[in-house]
Amino acid sequence: MSNPPQPLIQLTNTPDYRESYANSVQVRVNVWDFFLIFGTLQQQDETRVEVRNFQGIYLSPQQAKALYTILQQNLVNYENTFGEIKLDPRMGPGMGPIH
Repeated sequence: MSNPPQPLIQLTNTPDYRESYANSVQVRVNVWDFFLIFGTLQQQDETRVEVRNFQGIYLSPQQAKALYTILQQNLVNYENTFGEIKLDPRMGPGMGPIH
């Protein structure tokens, strides 16, 4: 059984398209969708961090899994090329600001 041919995909940017840098991503999940909130994190002093959120994106569970898959593949490729990405040991599994 053969797979149907892939459609030709044309990418266009809407007039309100923008690119931004984020070093903070918060994730909220419910039964219908995933909500990713992107922002920039700034350390104000030893005890205070400020996060300025600038964009929230809703994803279906299927699209969230597709994003997970493509990010995982690209992280493996990145680490194979540039070496292991080290995470802050204070931010282990189950720690940090998860909403």
